Amino acid sequence: MASGREIKTKIKSTQNMRKVTRALEMVSASKIRKAQDLMKASRPYARAMRKVIAHVAQASTDFSHPFLQEREKVQRVGFLVVSTDRGLCGGLNSNLFRRLLPVIREWQDKGAEIDVVAVGQKAVQFFRRLKGVNLIGSATHLGEKPKVEDLVGVIKVMLDAYTDGKLDRVFLAHNDFVNTMTQKPSIHALLPLPVVAEEMVSGEGKPNSPDFPVAGLKLEQKHDWDYIYEPDAATVLEHVLARYIESVVYQGVLENLASEHAARMVAMKAASDNANKVIGELTLIYNKARQAAITQEISEIVGGAAAV
Repeated sequence: MASGREIKTKIKSTQNMRKVTRALEMVSASKIRKAQDLMKASRPYARAMRKVIAHVAQASTDFSHPFLQEREKVQRVGFLVVSTDRGLCGGLNSNLFRRLLPVIREWQDKGAEIDVVAVGQKAVQFFRRLKGVNLIGSATHLGEKPKVEDLVGVIKVMLDAYTDGKLDRVFLAHNDFVNTMTQKPSIHALLPLPVVAEEMVSGEGKPNSPDFPVAGLKLEQKHDWDYIYEPDAATVLEHVLARYIESVVYQGVLENLASEHAARMVAMKAASDNANKVIGELTLIYNKARQAAITQEISEIVGGAAAV
């Protein structure tokens, strides 16, 4: 049995660890409400952009935008992966990567090369170590109030690559915030938009939340009318479709931020409870060790007195 001093040292270190986990739990509990408010505030804009894109895509325009063209042969696939900058949030990031890896392997088995743009320090660290994947861009330390301006660079990397024909598919991967106890890894198509429409119609990759930004998107060409574009169709569609992609990615970042605080709060609560359990067990062991030492001393005293 360990000595009383060793046990007291373990108890003290566990108590210090409990202070840290309790502090992190309280910090995340205070931040989760703000993160949810940001997430909900961005949904009306994302929903409005979805409606605009659905109407524009249904128009019968002479200009064919690259985002509306589905390429038959897929040689290169891009993934925009949203993760956290910090750890201590349970299995949030690992669950997303575990969900993403089979999809990447499936495309690699089909002969496609993989390009990744990572948002968040954890995704950057993960894909730098992963062989067979090209990390072409990253954005980290977005803070508690992410801004679209901080994401424009990495989004443009993907959009330019798709427009130039260097990418044939683009996917967005992030964690969807369902509730405080549940965060769901989500991977859905970002480009081309006909693939997004098929995915939404089939329900594949669609979260249960009705506020999902691209839920219900329909891109069927059913009408023979067209809009009057000013200055021209190419300029207007280029701007509108880019804003649409930005809104979807930004919504994914906010969903992941709310998921991060919820997962960290739950993980730190579990860590604090485990620390309490360990402290109780160590205290019991310490009391037993102290009682054994006292009993041994009494026995030695009594034995010594009897010998005299």
